[in-house]
Amino acid sequence: MTFQLRPVRLPDLEAITAIYRESVANGVASYELKPPSLNEMTARYRALMDGGYPYIVAQDDAGTVLGYAYAGAHRTRPAYRWTVEDSIYLSPSARGRGVGRLLLSDLIVRCTDRGFRQMIAVIGGAHPASVHLHRALGFDHCGTMKATGYKHGRWLDTAIMQLALGAGSGVEPSADS
Repeated sequence: MTFQLRPVRLPDLEAITAIYRESVANGVASYELKPPSLNEMTARYRALMDGGYPYIVAQDDAGTVLGYAYAGAHRTRPAYRWTVEDSIYLSPSARGRGVGRLLLSDLIVRCTDRGFRQMIAVIGGAHPASVHLHRALGFDHCGTMKATGYKHGRWLDTAIMQLALGAGSGVEPSADS
């Protein structure tokens, strides 16, 4: 499978909404129970763009969106402004083919280039493939929150992982950041 990565454009949001809809309906990565509408996904996209966060898609040679990844605020209080939380979702046909790894690798670079210092992964269902992907890209396991979500008739744990970006905590951020 060949594909390319690029920033999300508004027309991509229909495919992104469909990918997320499938994940909400059938998976445990998201603890949402009802898939959001295209209007809601558009509002979320605009909020990320207004915040200066990266949002990328992987598409195949035919232009079909295979998956997407973005980073957003981990928390909204000002002291957290150098910390982002990543999200990655793939179409079922793209899973297990290296698309997620390339999306997350690219997202890490884009966040580092923007001056963020930490990336947090909050992994719903402590999903083994997602934990493995994050670990392979250098994330440290920080902990597991037990039974934090209830979906598909069962309690789900949430894994928390973290990756230092750029200088991490080794250098104080500039006063103008």
